[in-house]
Amino acid sequence: MIFGAAVYILVNVILLNQVDNMLAGVAREIIRATNVNPMGQISLISLPQLDMTANAYVQVWGADGKLASSSPSIGSLAKPLDPDGLTHEQTLYQDSYLEGVHLRVLSVPLVLGDRAIGVLQVGSSLSVVDATRGNLLSIMILVAVVAMLMAAIGSWIVLRRALSPLEAITDTVDQINRADDLSRRIPYQDEAQDEIGDLVVSFNQTLERLESLFTSQQRFLADVSHELRTPLTVIKGNVDLMRRIKEADEESLSSIDQEAGRLSRLVGGLLMLAQADSGKLALNFAPVELDLLLTEVFTEMRVLSGNRVRVHLNDIDQAMVNGDRDRLKQVFLNLVSNAIQYTPSGGEVFLSLNVLGEQVRVIVRDTGPGIPPEDLPHIFERFYRAEKSRTRQKVGGFGLGLSITKWIVEHHGGQIKVESKEGRGTTFAIWLNLLKK
Repeated sequence: MIFGAAVYILVNVILLNQVDNMLAGVAREIIRATNVNPMGQISLISLPQLDMTANAYVQVWGADGKLASSSPSIGSLAKPLDPDGLTHEQTLYQDSYLEGVHLRVLSVPLVLGDRAIGVLQVGSSLSVVDATRGNLLSIMILVAVVAMLMAAIGSWIVLRRALSPLEAITDTVDQINRADDLSRRIPYQDEAQDEIGDLVVSFNQTLERLESLFTSQQRFLADVSHELRTPLTVIKGNVDLMRRIKEADEESLSSIDQEAGRLSRLVGGLLMLAQADSGKLALNFAPVELDLLLTEVFTEMRVLSGNRVRVHLNDIDQAMVNGDRDRLKQVFLNLVSNAIQYTPSGGEVFLSLNVLGEQVRVIVRDTGPGIPPEDLPHIFERFYRAEKSRTRQKVGGFGLGLSITKWIVEHHGGQIKVESKEGRGTTFAIWLNLLKK
């Protein structure tokens, strides 16, 4: 529409300029052929010059306001082509309507010295210009309508094709909501790397993560229910036994105390993981002498292991790190206690601390049965335990210790790695950054 309006205005200006140039040329020829008598009055107009074009109408008006001469094409018309032009003191181009005819009129004052002796008016019909403008306006309106229709159809086709993946997203989300099936993914066959493709990829990744979190939550709830059921069953059984025998049995009380302790440890571990996941578990960072901390853990664990497992402290270098001393001690206690717990009687557990470049490495190695290869990638998952169910009561763990350990190490900017071979033991290696002096 803007383009059409610009074309219409431009054509209108060009056509009017052509008419004005023609009128100016006729006026010059007439002025050149006009005679003035000694009294300063117009006395003669060369009629052949006045009729130089059939499209021009010429009138010469005297100073007294009477028509002095006119072109033959006007006939007996005695009205001025443009009444306003007779009183105007300067050359004037103006549209005029005379007896229903649209004219373009040039009015030129005729001056002799300082005295006005008349007015020359040259006019031309604008019927052709008006017709041209009307036809052009009709064509531009038609072209604009056709162009808008084509643009609308083209936009509809392009947008429908571009937005079809969004419909697939909507359908997939509706199916997920109806079926509670997070395994569904949005199909997208177009290989072009555009915004829709990026959205589909991101949405599929979100669905994948939600499915993983939902599955983990279900497994987590099932494991928690299982872990809670066992000690509660034992406690309830012992209480029922004491009710039947109507006396406090020492063995039953000891069993209740042990199971209550297990429940307390389980709830404490779950609370700590919940705080860690929500970002509310604060770590109090300060310089920590890691060698002294490991020596302290070694002393405590050697007493705990008794004569069943021998605990050794091999190489130990002086090392200072920035961390939470209590949480780091919890890490070492978890790893060493697990090593003692899973190492058979007569086995050994080895501790070492070495400074390697700008990092410190702490190793906890045991001579236990090792971890099967299929279980090794999952040992840091919550409630995951490699041992068979028949050994759970004997071991008494919950599968939370290594999850907590991994979280603490990673939030100290470190890494924890594990290597294990069945029948040859397991080795945990913790890497932490040295405190820069």
